[in-house]
Amino acid sequence: MTSSVFTAERLLFSPGIPDTDAVPTIFAFPNEYSVGITSLGYQVVWATLAMRSDVQVSRLFTDTHEQLPRKPELLGFSLSWELDYVNVLNLLESLEIPIRASARDNNHPIVFGGGPVLTANPEPFADFFDVILLGDGEILLGNFIEAYKEVRNADRQTQLKALAQVPGVYVPSLYEVEYHALDDAVKSIQPISPEIPTVIQKQTYRGNVLSASTVVTEKAAWENIYMVEVVRSCPEMCRFCLASYLTLPFRTASVESSLIPAIEKGLSVTNRLGLLGASVTQHPEFEALLDYISQPKYDDIRLSISSVRTNTVTVQLAQTLAKRYTKSLTIAVESGSEKLRRIINKKLHNDEIIQAAVNARTGGLSGLKLYGMVGIPGEESEDLDATVTMMRDVKKAAPGLRLTLGCSTFVPKAHTPFQWFGVNPQAEKRLQFLQKKLKPQGIDFRPESYNWSIIQALLSRGDRRLSHLLEVTRNFGDSLGSYRRAFKQLKGQIPNLDFYVHTNWSTDQILPWNHLQGPLPQSTLLKHLADATSHFNSHQRELQPLKS
Repeated sequence: MTSSVFTAERLLFSPGIPDTDAVPTIFAFPNEYSVGITSLGYQVVWATLAMRSDVQVSRLFTDTHEQLPRKPELLGFSLSWELDYVNVLNLLESLEIPIRASARDNNHPIVFGGGPVLTANPEPFADFFDVILLGDGEILLGNFIEAYKEVRNADRQTQLKALAQVPGVYVPSLYEVEYHALDDAVKSIQPISPEIPTVIQKQTYRGNVLSASTVVTEKAAWENIYMVEVVRSCPEMCRFCLASYLTLPFRTASVESSLIPAIEKGLSVTNRLGLLGASVTQHPEFEALLDYISQPKYDDIRLSISSVRTNTVTVQLAQTLAKRYTKSLTIAVESGSEKLRRIINKKLHNDEIIQAAVNARTGGLSGLKLYGMVGIPGEESEDLDATVTMMRDVKKAAPGLRLTLGCSTFVPKAHTPFQWFGVNPQAEKRLQFLQKKLKPQGIDFRPESYNWSIIQALLSRGDRRLSHLLEVTRNFGDSLGSYRRAFKQLKGQIPNLDFYVHTNWSTDQILPWNHLQGPLPQSTLLKHLADATSHFNSHQRELQPLKS
């Protein structure tokens, strides 16, 4: 089922010519081609593999694939979205590979996975993968391939034990998890033998050349876009934020030696440019980059920028974007409440938000999208009122600017100081409250599905017992009702939904990802948690994760 979509691709790298004994490899994205090819992470890993002469790589998506090897030795998945696990299982079945790692033998490929979902907390999916790569592909991938080649002809168990010695390579089957009870917290996580490391350290690439698109195509979800990663991580460190904490330290690409050459290369094949990063405008030389893109020779370029920091929205930025066919900007404000922003370490004031709106309008933009959140630990009803007031004030200060408030529910994420908190069960009502108050003001309110937040929290705090649940749920579909049905079916065998989603966990308990070390040690996360809760009101102390 090779497809014409591949003929529309313009490659920005030269693929290698595979050796006769190159390792036959399938690299899959568990979604449709148009979605997968828009993932910068997927593009870069695929190109890295394709440039090697010791690997013969074929791509696989849910709707199309290149010619696949008859007997692949490696099968990789890049997982960007939690619910795509269903497609991972479907693709394994279509290749006649058992979905559980424990059922595979020497005749099956080593199934490996990477990407943001698996780096954050791979445990709910651990039983489906032989190997999980934790961290940045730039340094992990080469080491993984070299280590595999050393044991290529050995039996599966020998291969897995050898791969487990590579920094950042996690082999879940070599670790045993014990629980206090079937439906209780984790008691211990131990390697099954002394030569297996007790802790796996996420790998961090520290270079000043970041990622850029390796392929441009009209068949991508963002048609013909060329993407350049300007920064990686975020220096703000909002206490709930996975994009900041999991990817520390904050790294910036060099404008002269990395960004300008990359942009020139991309703009030779397309006129759509996307600047990526959690906080693009915090690049120390962002103005120089903006001046470069503002040259008359780039007048026909369509520029888009992912989320920007509020106090960097200048009139010049707005003008450049407006001239480059961008109509609106996105900024994350989280809340209109100063108290809540102190709790989450969001260094931002309402007057800066108002100024950003004024600058956006003055510079010629027609819309401003703000991102907010409900259910933040420590939130009370007056904090919601503060958000409504802030939105009114922004609207008044920048009349004619189309205002949107996108709003999600707080979801605890592994490796952040808020990993111990549960989801606030009142969050759904709070989204409805904001909707009721903002709609009459002519403000476009776009809440993210509360049910999806519950599923997200389940997977972000889950342990290995969830693999049974995920298999059962898959047969019911991916709605919250399906998960509830699966919990009912497994009652007594695993903890209930509340345990994973709504419970505030003790700071003393062993977390499912305790053996997987992120950029910051637990002691630092606990300090940041204490700093956050020091801003709670006195009657909210019981909200803090409990000391057992």
